[in-house]
Amino acid sequence: MYRHIGPLALLTLALACADQNPLDLPAEPADAAGAGVQRVAVLTRNLYVGADVDAVIAALASPSPDDDIAALTTAIGTLQRTDFPTRARAIAGEIARARPHAVGLQEVSDIDIDLTPLQIPVTLSLHFLPILQQALAERGLNYTVAATVKNIEANPITGVSLVDYDALLVDADRVQVTAAGSHTYALNIGQVAPGVILKRGWVTATGTINGRAYVFASTHLESGNAPGLDQLRAGQASELAAALATTTPTILLGDLNDQPGSPMYQVLAGAGFADVWGTLRPGAAGYTCCHLADLSDHVAGFTQRLDYVLARGLGAGGKPVLGSITRIGGEPADRVDGPAGSIWPSDHAGLAAELLLPPVP
Repeated sequence: MYRHIGPLALLTLALACADQNPLDLPAEPADAAGAGVQRVAVLTRNLYVGADVDAVIAALASPSPDDDIAALTTAIGTLQRTDFPTRARAIAGEIARARPHAVGLQEVSDIDIDLTPLQIPVTLSLHFLPILQQALAERGLNYTVAATVKNIEANPITGVSLVDYDALLVDADRVQVTAAGSHTYALNIGQVAPGVILKRGWVTATGTINGRAYVFASTHLESGNAPGLDQLRAGQASELAAALATTTPTILLGDLNDQPGSPMYQVLAGAGFADVWGTLRPGAAGYTCCHLADLSDHVAGFTQRLDYVLARGLGAGGKPVLGSITRIGGEPADRVDGPAGSIWPSDHAGLAAELLLPPVP
């Protein structure tokens, strides 16, 4: 639609429309802008471990050991129904359609289970990141891992292991990574049950696109509604904001586990981060959470906006950010055929954003 409009005219149009509706840009690579208006595309996705981990933790933390195996076997049954390889192919399809320069992933899990020593004939091995990368490679996409950080570690009984990561992927064909890092928050819950440690972190990568440098970051703040957890998330957000104190344009992706107006949100807004959804789609709820644990619901019953794209240093013409943002994984057409019926790609919806920057002076 805008293919024959010059860069300056395109940016002027974006400035004129930003207060009304998100700019619906054509799906062409950011590189096509050349030295003019540049498009930077990003996507954030909580992959979902595949079962209700909180229910398992509650059983493990209870005084009685009698409910542990029952909780674990229930979770394993759900993991089999929510079949990650099937979901990974759907998520690879989302990435192929959006063609983001950077992808922030949360709940990237390594799951290894062997209950045969307990005379329970169950074995399961799922390693999310290589499964997703294989699904991307099958589509001809070259997304490499810029950074990972280890979060939850659970080894509650012999033969059961869950390790949870955050990861940041970049399109190796269009982004030159010059620096990357992984970090663990100083503020964390710690051990919550025998063999179960809850911690969170973040990953960063500095990448160059068409000669311009950007900082990409992804995180998964602590979850839950127990008293004090909102302040814990705010503390983690303060640590993150301090670490991202740079003049380089920065895009923060993640499942931040709290809603607009929360202490966490206020911390990041105070650090200069613009909420891309709230800015470009004012009045649209943008809920991203949550589907049923077994992903079997037919229609999304979302009630919370927990997933975000936040940007700083990408504004122009008095606007904090320009471009478009779309929710993915929340429409019935997004469901895929699993081993026991249709399932969603994740228990969260994701976000895909394409941000506009003015021409290089």
